[in-house]
Amino acid sequence: MKNKDIDIEPSKKIDTINLFGVECNFDVLAFEKKTEHVPEIDSSYKFDPQTTLAILAGFACNRRVLIQGYHGTGKSTHIEQVAARLNWPCIRINLDSHISRIDLIGKDAIVLKDNKQVTEFQDGILPWAYKNPVALVFDEYDAGRPDVMFVIQRILETEGKLTLLDQSRVLKPNQYFRLFATSNTVGLGDTSGLYHGTQQINQGQMDRWNIVSTLNYLSNDQETKIIISKIKQLNNKEGKEIVKCMVTTADLSRSGFINGDISTVMSPRTVLTWAENYLLLNDIEYAFKLSFLNRCDEMERAIIEEYFQRSFGIDITDAKVVNVKE
Repeated sequence: MKNKDIDIEPSKKIDTINLFGVECNFDVLAFEKKTEHVPEIDSSYKFDPQTTLAILAGFACNRRVLIQGYHGTGKSTHIEQVAARLNWPCIRINLDSHISRIDLIGKDAIVLKDNKQVTEFQDGILPWAYKNPVALVFDEYDAGRPDVMFVIQRILETEGKLTLLDQSRVLKPNQYFRLFATSNTVGLGDTSGLYHGTQQINQGQMDRWNIVSTLNYLSNDQETKIIISKIKQLNNKEGKEIVKCMVTTADLSRSGFINGDISTVMSPRTVLTWAENYLLLNDIEYAFKLSFLNRCDEMERAIIEEYFQRSFGIDITDAKVVNVKE
């Protein structure tokens, strides 16, 4: 991965109350200019105060921040949206099983120099990010391979140096390098059976995370407002009522999951997909089946259909097309 070094420093003090709705006991600086690695701002994004405060502490005070929570709660997006408003370059890496130590550190590659093929070591994303004012975000942190996790452990110390043994190099972190991660579990493995592929994390490594924050689902009212803000066609009386019923269905599925009644939970992302599919198909029941019901365990579908019935007041088998007024 080719990346040019970033030669900038944060210098603009921001008002966190006006920008994020949270008060900080520390100064938060932002970069003056936006670079190519800065995420785009989502003006409709709703910040969770406690999670925002934890992320801001990570940026302002160089704390290592791990955010844990169910899928679809917006953990990674939360970090990106804070970074976007600080004009802070931000790179996300998904630690799936295909990501190896070589992907992070780098590898030898054949390049052309003076019309000759030569072997040259090319840095991976980790050395580049470490040397630059970049916020590096590891998604699915609890799904990383052991060899990858031990590489990451080297840089969890705030002033820790990154040693590249095969290059006989020792890298010092950039003053504005920041490290974040998101996970579905808290490093103790998956006890719910919902997140296959996750594993226990070395507790010595967990101890190196300065801040561990939990991001839960939004309230029904907040989630409804977000869906409507993203899908303008539903911003009318009838559309708002439909979205409210969708969110209620999702909330019932989350309560059912917590109580052990069902094994598949409806995330805010799924609700948004359901709303989008509804506009495409103009059929609330069919859109629900395509967006969520069809991927649920057949033995649990009767329970989930009951959630739909309780929310919309109609049996799912008798659900009719509901039109949205433009």
